[in-house]
Amino acid sequence: MQNIRKIAVLTSGGDAPGMNPCIRAVVRTAIYNNKEVIGVRQGYQGLIDNNTYPMHTRSVSNILALGGTILKTARCLEFRTDEGQEKAYRNLKAQEVDAMVVIGGDGTFTGALRFSRRYPDIAVIGVPGTIDNDLYGSDYTLGFDTATNTVIEAIDKIRDTADSHDRLFFIEVMGRDSGCIALRAGIAGGAEAIMLPETETGIEDLINKLESSPNKSSSIVIVAEGEHHGGAYDIAKIVKDRIKSYHTKVTILGHLQRGGSPSSFDRILGSRLGYAAVNALLQGESQKMVGLRGNAIKLTSLEEALSQHEFKLEDDLMEMTNILSI
Repeated sequence: MQNIRKIAVLTSGGDAPGMNPCIRAVVRTAIYNNKEVIGVRQGYQGLIDNNTYPMHTRSVSNILALGGTILKTARCLEFRTDEGQEKAYRNLKAQEVDAMVVIGGDGTFTGALRFSRRYPDIAVIGVPGTIDNDLYGSDYTLGFDTATNTVIEAIDKIRDTADSHDRLFFIEVMGRDSGCIALRAGIAGGAEAIMLPETETGIEDLINKLESSPNKSSSIVIVAEGEHHGGAYDIAKIVKDRIKSYHTKVTILGHLQRGGSPSSFDRILGSRLGYAAVNALLQGESQKMVGLRGNAIKLTSLEEALSQHEFKLEDDLMEMTNILSI
């Protein structure tokens, strides 16, 4: 079993609410176990640039309620190259780092797995941090709950103005490859239709559904940004040309969904996953992801988490979208 003495922690890819509670848990759990911790700024770019600093218990005070990530994040093309990974490795070895906790999504894990295979003397544990909730091995990823609540709040407010003006609103939410946010927010917000990248919802089906509800003075259609027919503007234009009885409007929520104070769920999840990540390293694990399954923290290999990338939406939720929107 590798003797872990110093752990590096970084956040990479898109930011997600709950990353700061996770960082806090990593730092304090490591220090409790008499291990040193360094924070890496700007993700993998920080590894290459040696942009790090020592972290202590007080380094993570009062960050539970903060959105984003105190370590900053970035996408780093150089880390995909052998030369970039070699620079990162040399910098880590110079600081006598034995292990890393990397917080991010599939791109982050792809880089972590490749790095760990090339340099197995530095153990790596991944924490799923992405609002898309699309990583195999965890029922929920950091930021998903907060982002969904943000979308629901926006839907509720848009519903007020849609009712006041008898309008049809198309609301586009994040989810290029995953409809998790769209599905849950659509159900919770009472959307009349939800268009997902996982399903082939036909334009004709959508139009028929809207036309079959003549007594409704307003309607909300949720569109995941990866939906097959294009974005909300494209779909709205087609529907507007076909249905003259509605005044059609479009709202793109965009990066609004990434920000804000993490929900209690994401604060607790981040704390649990950060704590579990350090304990996994101390138990000799590497090339694994910590995730929530049921109500227990489980380990999944990074390879499996990446190879099983398609996240299946729940059948009952899919069926509900048609029944409850009548």
